[in-house]
Amino acid sequence: MELSERKKQILKAIIGDYIRTAEPVGSKTISQMPGMDFSPATIRNEMADLTSMGLLEQPHTSAGRVPSAAGYRLYVDELMQSYRLSMDETKTINQAMEVKMQEVDKMISQVGKLVSKMTDLPAYAVAARSSERTVKRFDLILAEAGSFILVVMLSDNQVQNKLIRLPLDVSQEDLRLLSAVLNASLTELTADEITPELLAKVTRSAAGAASLVPVIVDYTVELLKKTHSEVYMTGQAKLLGQPEYHDVEKAQEVLTSLDEDVISNLPATLSSGTTQILVGPENVAKELKDSSVVITKFDIGDGMQGMIGVVGPTRMDYAKITARLSYFAENLGRMFAKPQQPALHEPALTEEPKK
Repeated sequence: MELSERKKQILKAIIGDYIRTAEPVGSKTISQMPGMDFSPATIRNEMADLTSMGLLEQPHTSAGRVPSAAGYRLYVDELMQSYRLSMDETKTINQAMEVKMQEVDKMISQVGKLVSKMTDLPAYAVAARSSERTVKRFDLILAEAGSFILVVMLSDNQVQNKLIRLPLDVSQEDLRLLSAVLNASLTELTADEITPELLAKVTRSAAGAASLVPVIVDYTVELLKKTHSEVYMTGQAKLLGQPEYHDVEKAQEVLTSLDEDVISNLPATLSSGTTQILVGPENVAKELKDSSVVITKFDIGDGMQGMIGVVGPTRMDYAKITARLSYFAENLGRMFAKPQQPALHEPALTEEPKK
């Protein structure tokens, strides 16, 4: 979408004012801003064009304009300037995070609370596995009453087990052979690498215990595909302080959607150290279609990755929030990489506008 510089300047001014006030913006307000050397009539015409292009919306006939989701997206991609954290902000974050390294779950939970406090919005923090799991070892242990326990040790050192009934025609010797076949054929493989061809080969090699192979392989693939993550949500009540959520029904709809399942399924295709902004309808959950989510990731180590994000109105101050989240993520990455140096570093921030 190609816009003239004048349209870009007016759109940027409207969004900036709306972020500050949460009130529809009129042409008179824009014309009185510093650097706006256009007449109110010219501004009204440009605002009409921006509305017809789908970048602005008019909530009421006599009211001013508000940004649409498409307008926010263009603002984030092309118009938003980088926000420079103040010394007070960096000092506050540094002091809050100058703690000894703790267990990952406790650390991630604390990060969520700090982010919510710094942004005055609901925040979430996630610790999840960043690499695929494999099986280290299979053990088949005979139990009473014609059954055995399948023990699976995974590459992240988790141990899972399942009680399986034995067919009458499977002997103890068959189980020993099956254990050897499983350890020789299915260890150090991801779920995608356990193919039908490999399954057929294992079944042939299992001899008298062939009937047990599908049950064991199905359970193993289920374990390997299971995403282990811990989601910590905090500050949901802060949403009620935003004008957009004064409507109780709307607020309730969003608040009930902020659970572990929804957060775990938010699209986050970014790599560590980068930030992603999901505006309105770009969110998977329909309950968040009028809200925005800002997400950033960082490496924890040992095959784990952390993710922090905030949820709020599409009117949120994207520049300020992305700066704060990026600062958190950058220093968390350093802390987990070098636990002997818990103190955080000052960020190298610029104030150059996006091109």
